[in-house]
Amino acid sequence: MEKKANHPVRTTEKTLAIVERLRGVDGARIRDLEADLDMTKGAIHNHLSTLREHGYVVKNGDEYALSFRFLTVGGQIRRNHPLYRHGRAKVDQLAEDTDMLTNLVTEQDGRGVYLYQARGDYAVNLDTHVGYRIPLHNIAVGKAILASLPESRVDDIIERWGLPAATEKTITDPDELRAELADVREQGYATEHGERTEGLACIGAPVRLDDDLLGAISISAPTRRLGTDGFDEDIIGQVESTANELALEIKYQ
Repeated sequence: MEKKANHPVRTTEKTLAIVERLRGVDGARIRDLEADLDMTKGAIHNHLSTLREHGYVVKNGDEYALSFRFLTVGGQIRRNHPLYRHGRAKVDQLAEDTDMLTNLVTEQDGRGVYLYQARGDYAVNLDTHVGYRIPLHNIAVGKAILASLPESRVDDIIERWGLPAATEKTITDPDELRAELADVREQGYATEHGERTEGLACIGAPVRLDDDLLGAISISAPTRRLGTDGFDEDIIGQVESTANELALEIKYQ
């Protein structure tokens, strides 16, 4: 379930609303923000001026935009995550060995968050990138994560975010998803064919440190490269072994 603040600070909520609005555009004028937010021009200006004073917003002419200060903050958070610190070299090697797009993803707030990606010679171009947040139910790396979470946590995620369809192949029935997650737990890896992106196939495996889930690693490629009737056992083995090696490295180093 979504966690609600007992005593939310309205001023902070308004500042965050401005930040979220600026996140989706290259730049915006105060009157543009006024049209989207339930705030006066004066209030918007005050919030922007405060953000600008602290280096989180820049002003070009009469347009405001988020600054690279957010990148500084996000970069520090990412560097502190053991999955990223130890996983970069493993993901790079997997991309080189398979020639595919490889992904390192963790879970936060019921969403997958991309920590790192590497590209092989034949990697596809997708809309994902470092920091991108994804639903977990319609992609292999997400299902690998869900299958490693307690069932009660999975239920909470489904209740909060639902199971929206991205393509005709997306699993939108909770019972069907739970049945597939049971298979993923048994076999140790997850797969998907066109459930998030038509024509794309993925293989994902969880990265676990004893009983703790750190995230998952995956490869993505056009269906024609990974096949439609089943995945190559060698490719599956590479993804699984990379995830296992990463978990061991984190544990003992």
